[in-house]
Amino acid sequence: MRVIRTDQAPAPVSGAPYSQAVEASGRARTLYVSGQVPVDPASGAVVDGGIAGQTRRVLENVRAVLEAGGASLQDVVKTTVYMTDLDEFGVMNDVYADAFAGHAPARATVQVAALPLGALVEIDAVAVVPDDDED
Repeated sequence: MRVIRTDQAPAPVSGAPYSQAVEASGRARTLYVSGQVPVDPASGAVVDGGIAGQTRRVLENVRAVLEAGGASLQDVVKTTVYMTDLDEFGVMNDVYADAFAGHAPARATVQVAALPLGALVEIDAVAVVPDDDED
């Protein structure tokens, strides 16, 4: 994965953990992770904890789906974050930055009127994983 940056387009807002663009090349598999909401898979219930707790759970769910597909958060090249209240952006962004640990996929964040199960946040992801079968 190669991060693309240019001064001819706006830089990430306030040093946010995303890139202007990401190039994935070579032999690889692409995983498209459906939007994950903050449901605890053990209980089937939406977690408490406000936007921070819900964002953590969402990213744990994204991580679990990626791992099931043989990938990790470090393989993610693009995410979309859906939030019901962009006033909570800073809190979500801090949790997101911690989860990605310096890795900054391309990202879009949008405010929506509502999310399934009354969730405050939902995240989908695209990951590109090197093909281990490459000779």
